[in-house]
Amino acid sequence: MENTSTAVQAPFRSPVAPSGPRHADARPLSDAALDTIAQKISETALVVGIGESTRFSRETFGVQDRLLHRLVHHHGFRALAIQDTVAAGDALDRYVRSGDGSAASALDGAWRPWRTVEMATTLEWIREFNQDHPNDPVRILGVKPVQTRLEDYDAVLDHVRRSAPELTAELASHLDPIRTAHHTDEHVQRHQGTHPGRPFAEHARDALALVRSLPGLGHDDDVLARMRGIVDYHERSVAGRNDYAGDAAAWAEAIGDHQRRTGTRVVYWDGIAHTSATATTLGMAPENGPRPSVGGMLREAYGDAYVSVAIGFHHGDLGVTVVPEPGADLIDATLGQVDLPAHWLDLRQDDVRRRWDGPAKLRVIGGVYDPSRDATAHTTVASLADAFDMLIHFREASAVRWLP
Repeated sequence: MENTSTAVQAPFRSPVAPSGPRHADARPLSDAALDTIAQKISETALVVGIGESTRFSRETFGVQDRLLHRLVHHHGFRALAIQDTVAAGDALDRYVRSGDGSAASALDGAWRPWRTVEMATTLEWIREFNQDHPNDPVRILGVKPVQTRLEDYDAVLDHVRRSAPELTAELASHLDPIRTAHHTDEHVQRHQGTHPGRPFAEHARDALALVRSLPGLGHDDDVLARMRGIVDYHERSVAGRNDYAGDAAAWAEAIGDHQRRTGTRVVYWDGIAHTSATATTLGMAPENGPRPSVGGMLREAYGDAYVSVAIGFHHGDLGVTVVPEPGADLIDATLGQVDLPAHWLDLRQDDVRRRWDGPAKLRVIGGVYDPSRDATAHTTVASLADAFDMLIHFREASAVRWLP
């Protein structure tokens, strides 16, 4: 969906800095405050997007977890939607419903940012809840459509090895480099300097041409279908599309379909650029302009029954990188002037909205973050209060713990 809005081109204004040690609108973040936030969410939400500005912070993830706990235990939410594939979501769902294996093993096939001790702990308490509520369980779903898996590469190679062994080495030269994207995304490899050079989508298309040349393959042959899936995976990746926005319409439909089909209330975890209730412009790709967001499509579908919560931070050591204090034009800089280790704002209150609303830049720290280019590590919204109903902010962030 094309967004022709030019509102984000308006000059940025940071809300007036607090004159005292605490801004009048800031409320300390505590267990009681999280109870209040969960209560406020539950008053209207069928779907709540809880977005974090980085996936590498123990504090931002911890708030997601603590809010999920309250929404499940006290307000009847019964689904957790995450940015991952249907297959990965199904694996997590099987664990929390059956308890087979371990939380860590259930995360083996998940997207790398989910493979943390913190996420495993979340799965464990959801499993315990489901044991106590077998007729009213919490479900987990991945919002990305079915995607190719590593076994598809193996199946294609095995077929060629049997039917045309003389082509095996050539096929492997295309498939071996690109299968690494299932562990580390291609765009992240480029950032890390480990990318082999040639775009993965080009390798995939060459591999498809080679497979098509094999005698005896029909149009619907399983091997050909798997190879087409591999091409689609790489063409639709962040690197393949040169776009960080993702397939917002498909992801929003997956969440909405589950909510309508089951009638349950859904918590959606993702980055703030995806959970924002309006279009966002990424500082790393301003030339793409405002991009539709999952939260924006959910707001269109659900109105006030979609609630958007953003969790950010001022600075910190995230293990994978040390993030300095934000530039003065970021909303995080203004929030960081509040003399509290963590606080929150309710932007749905009229007086708070008036003081804080307007075009805003919010810090975003992803897998391609480079401290030397910190000025580009943000997402822009035309209206802070239209994009987010509540803000939660930490003064300092620390690192999540990665699973082996």
